[in-house]
Amino acid sequence: MHGARRGYEVVGMKTVAAVLHEQGKPWDIVEIDLDGPKDHEVLVRFHAAGLCHSDEHVRSGDSRGRVPMVGGHEGAGIVEAVGNGVDRVAVGDHVVCSFIPVCGTCRYCQTGRSSLCNKGLNAGIGCLPDGTFRFHENGQDIGGLCCLGTFSERAVLSEWSVTKVPEDVPFDVAALVGCGVTTGWGSAVYASGVRAGETVVVVGIGGVGINAVQGARMAGARDVIAVDLVPFKLEMAAKLGATHTFGDYDEVREAVKELTWGQGADHVILTVGVMTREVVDFGIELTGKGGTVTITGIPVMGDMTIVQNSAAITGWQKRIQGTIFGSANPLYDIPRLLGLYKAGDLKLDELITRRYQLEQINQGYQDMLDGKNIRGVVIFDA
Repeated sequence: MHGARRGYEVVGMKTVAAVLHEQGKPWDIVEIDLDGPKDHEVLVRFHAAGLCHSDEHVRSGDSRGRVPMVGGHEGAGIVEAVGNGVDRVAVGDHVVCSFIPVCGTCRYCQTGRSSLCNKGLNAGIGCLPDGTFRFHENGQDIGGLCCLGTFSERAVLSEWSVTKVPEDVPFDVAALVGCGVTTGWGSAVYASGVRAGETVVVVGIGGVGINAVQGARMAGARDVIAVDLVPFKLEMAAKLGATHTFGDYDEVREAVKELTWGQGADHVILTVGVMTREVVDFGIELTGKGGTVTITGIPVMGDMTIVQNSAAITGWQKRIQGTIFGSANPLYDIPRLLGLYKAGDLKLDELITRRYQLEQINQGYQDMLDGKNIRGVVIFDA
């Protein structure tokens, strides 16, 4: 391909992408224009993209997002060209996208909290860090979800948004570590800080929750309780580390009391597809003295999901916290988790329920909403 080396000017090109033209409407598969990479940017050809619920939040209107927008924030592919000044990756590298850029210099990156990097401010707008766009359609700028847009054959990204990964990891597996796997695993290991012998409840066993189960298991939790309404998801949770599974809230309440001698869970991790006040209240109820409720799921925009009398929170020293990307560090934890996968300690192949072509993306999301998938993946290779 022309321009597949450092500093060489890459002319514009065409790419086929799933574009959201109006919230509440389906994804449109269209051919759009793509600019070449500028300074500190890279051109990536995607081989796989995960179907994460966050894209559905934007499509449905539950979350804010500028439209038109190329969807997708879980992606893996190969760097085809780089702009001037790029030193994080090189042409030919296999990379996984990070939906939070990591600049390395802001206050949060410098203090080990790169999941809060200041350069993530454009996520809902979809422009690159310099405030401009690389996707265009009929002369109109098109954003890329989380400054990415992995539902496209190719995209131009900031070098801050990609992480080099081993070439022997399959693209479909690698893509998932860009969001769902790391967010769930980190929600247990980092945000919650699960320790050996503790009791953990995970509410919502989708692409994030199933990995919170794996994270809690790997951290040494004695009891890992998975909660979901879909039997298929509970079966998967049992295979990947859950010690107990329930589809009924009352049964969970009784189980937690019995397993903890009435003390309550040490950690409750909330990873449902759409966060509600009922789920948050349930999580707080299950949490014992000194315990932590970690909210990973996203509510409908504007919904009040935390409405509590603080007496029990204060008196029992319960903690309610949010987390993004599981409080993980993309540059460190994406390769780390893939290393655990290669060692056989982290199960990732089992997460992929079905693979789709880009033209099937609306069906893929419908399957997710119907509870048929742990994680669907778009494959760009023929």
